[in-house]
Amino acid sequence: MQKITTYTDGGARGNPGPAAIGAVIQYDNQEKCYSHFLGQTTNNEAEYQGLIFALKKIKALLGKKKIKKAKVQCFSDSELMVKQLNHQYKIEEENLQKLFIKIWNLTLDCNQIEFIYIPRERNRVADKLVNEELDKQENQKQLF
Repeated sequence: MQKITTYTDGGARGNPGPAAIGAVIQYDNQEKCYSHFLGQTTNNEAEYQGLIFALKKIKALLGKKKIKKAKVQCFSDSELMVKQLNHQYKIEEENLQKLFIKIWNLTLDCNQIEFIYIPRERNRVADKLVNEELDKQENQKQLF
């Protein structure tokens, strides 16, 4: 069974404010890093969007490699999101409910999936990707 690990993060400067996501995907002794600017959103929505982005990349990877069985571990420093995905917390915000459903649909391609909370110190690379993307957007804005 293929094992894939992802570390995701999302953040907004201001809440809501300019937001970005970062994702690190590890498989077959490889590591791929991604970041993406989201525009205006909340911190929690950005966290969810980071995981959605990573799961879409993983789905594409599984299809490309014709992998039928995969164990996916999703690490995040968003305790709220992880507890919601693990059915420990209710999701009261309508926007987060919609994002939860997107994540749940994306997990159907995985044989096993785990959502694991980690402290921010263990999520440094994904956090750095978010901040670099936000800095890049801020610098481009200043140029115009």
